[in-house]
Amino acid sequence: MEKRRRIAILGSTGSIGTQTLDVIRRHPDLFEVVMLSAGSNSSLLAVQALEFDADSVVICDESKYKSLADQLQPKGIKVFTGTDSLCSLVAAGNVDIVVGAMVGFSGLRPTLAALQAGKVVALANKETLVAAGHIVTSVMREHNAVILPVDSEHSAIFQCLMAAGGNEAVKLHLTASGGPFRTWTREQISVATAAQALKHPNWDMGAKVTIDSATMMNKGFEVMEARWLFDMAPERIEVIVHPESIIHSMVEFEDGAVIAQLGCPDMRQPISFALAFPGRIPIGNRKLNLGEIGALHFEKPDLGRFPCLGLAYEALRRGGNAPCALNAANEVAVKAYLEGRLSFYGIADLVEKCLGGLDFAANPSLDDIFATHCQTVAKAAESL
Repeated sequence: MEKRRRIAILGSTGSIGTQTLDVIRRHPDLFEVVMLSAGSNSSLLAVQALEFDADSVVICDESKYKSLADQLQPKGIKVFTGTDSLCSLVAAGNVDIVVGAMVGFSGLRPTLAALQAGKVVALANKETLVAAGHIVTSVMREHNAVILPVDSEHSAIFQCLMAAGGNEAVKLHLTASGGPFRTWTREQISVATAAQALKHPNWDMGAKVTIDSATMMNKGFEVMEARWLFDMAPERIEVIVHPESIIHSMVEFEDGAVIAQLGCPDMRQPISFALAFPGRIPIGNRKLNLGEIGALHFEKPDLGRFPCLGLAYEALRRGGNAPCALNAANEVAVKAYLEGRLSFYGIADLVEKCLGGLDFAANPSLDDIFATHCQTVAKAAESL
């Protein structure tokens, strides 16, 4: 790199955000933090801002603004609140790369603002492409911006395509760990508690993403992401359960050859690849030893036990504003499950109900997407 890359992190206090900062911490000669944001965790945000000497921070919870400003402004760190501030700061001239690590639909507006400003967006916020993939990719092309995937599966596909020498892929194989309930019966899963669902066997993630992994809705979201990131038809994107999480995804070509990307489960690898692209940098992670692992296993996903994956495919095939409604209903359902107000399979039931009652729009505008999100959230909340 010719100069230090200036990084803004949307959602710096979450799992992806903290791991991004760990990568940056190891390479202060390559990266500089200029902006950090958090939803409500102002205490950790303050610690991060001081450690990395950020130029500015945004706390989305307005009730936390004054105490955070009192703490950071005397140190020369500018403090803001609200989504409008996020959108303005990610578009600023002192930002090279925007890491989209916010959870949920809230990441859409600032991601679009970064793309409209022609930034490189290292995208981990899958809901942005799920809800409005056609709009997001159109804005990216219009403003010559770049999206680099941070999800391990999409980073793997991207890396495989780089090795393809321009040959066109015929199928994408997205691997899935299967989550904590991979070997459970439907009867056992039906009474699974949130505490059990949060015990992911391979990955260290935030609560929302971990529950989505347990239901396999997360894998459905990733199918939607792949559709937009790689311009691939849904029927050419296949999910395969791979419990070891060593193969992060695979790309198949016309002659039947399959290129795979392998590595130990560690989100810092795809994060560092996006930040340093096209280079690679050390991150202090455990290195892959296939001799110690011994065997890798694969199986087809069971849509009977994990209906959320089937619902995601259905919404993607339907198109329009259906994926947005799927995401909105799922956000409400997962929150209710974490709070003990909904059963595990109640998540899929609520999503299916909201999809069934959707006021469908085949070619939604951005306003339509926001309206669909708000309407579906309200309908889902009423149905609890």
